[in-house]
Amino acid sequence: MKYYMPVRVYDEPECVLNHKEEIVSYGHKALIVTGRRSAQKCGALGDVVSALKQCGREYAVYNKIEENPSMETIMDASSFGRSEQVDFVIGIGGGSPLDAAKAIAFMIRRNSDNPDDLYDASLAADALDVIAVPTTCGTGSEVTGVSVLTVHAKNTKISIPHKIFPKLALIDGKYLSSAPHSMIVNTSIDAFAHMSESYLSKKADVYSQSAALTGLKLWSEVKDVLTQEREADGQDYAKLMRASTFGGIAIAQTGTSIPHALSYILTYDQKIPHGKAVGYFLGRFIGFADEADQKAILDAAGFESADELNTFLSRVFGEYEVKRETLQRAYDTVSANAVRMQGSRVEMDPEKLRVIVNLH
Repeated sequence: MKYYMPVRVYDEPECVLNHKEEIVSYGHKALIVTGRRSAQKCGALGDVVSALKQCGREYAVYNKIEENPSMETIMDASSFGRSEQVDFVIGIGGGSPLDAAKAIAFMIRRNSDNPDDLYDASLAADALDVIAVPTTCGTGSEVTGVSVLTVHAKNTKISIPHKIFPKLALIDGKYLSSAPHSMIVNTSIDAFAHMSESYLSKKADVYSQSAALTGLKLWSEVKDVLTQEREADGQDYAKLMRASTFGGIAIAQTGTSIPHALSYILTYDQKIPHGKAVGYFLGRFIGFADEADQKAILDAAGFESADELNTFLSRVFGEYEVKRETLQRAYDTVSANAVRMQGSRVEMDPEKLRVIVNLH
């Protein structure tokens, strides 16, 4: 067994302001990395700025992070950060800003204008200190070293090889209260995928599986919010965020698996949101797991069968089309990747993968 998750995590109401002194202990001028609107709308940006001002710290804001951030955006942001002479980075948002913050911190530390550095595994994973303030309930990026970027030259999304863990994660469920229902659904299904894929990984051990099952049980308590059988309250938002963090803790140990690998093509080719793209494959993937593994995952999540999970996914996502050529490219990409095909306890072969991809 092995376990490494070097992030200091606070999960509580008014988390950012409660820990403002610790935030500013990481530097004198922060680069705040976020998207254009959501961090401001949910109040997270205001909380971070208030915390910095109360402690007399300077900051600069880079708010151009797009969904599925590109290498080009990382280079632009890191150039901006260097010009502002920042010495730590605060990422606010979902997976896109948090993943971007890690890559930006890496490039600022390197003082480099060479985008190839992002994928040069021979380089040390040295970066400015990163603080993560998640505002969605899916990515778990606040507790992982992973940074997934869009690589247009390869028409897909790829994780950089450098593991850059945030130093501090500040988790407050209130930031979900202004989120569109569709975003909560998409990101919470991503969290479900993290937990189930991690549980089924060949790298899984008692630590990672405990995190996955704990998160799935929290998730099960609020899944009726996703189907809109009832309105969410503050406790529901806190549980959704907490489940996402447990999913991040799990995949920090194991990585993800086939549904995630397949999903990147759907997101790149058809702009299908990441969680929705993962969800397209998830139920069929779990359906190929052995009986004991299926039971552990489905029991924790409150489902009696993989078919019930598939029905649930269809209900929360509704009808949408994935083009056959997109599915074929996803199949071709993953079937050629031996690491992906062999990384799970779900025994995989080309025919099973065709069923998961829905090409049978």
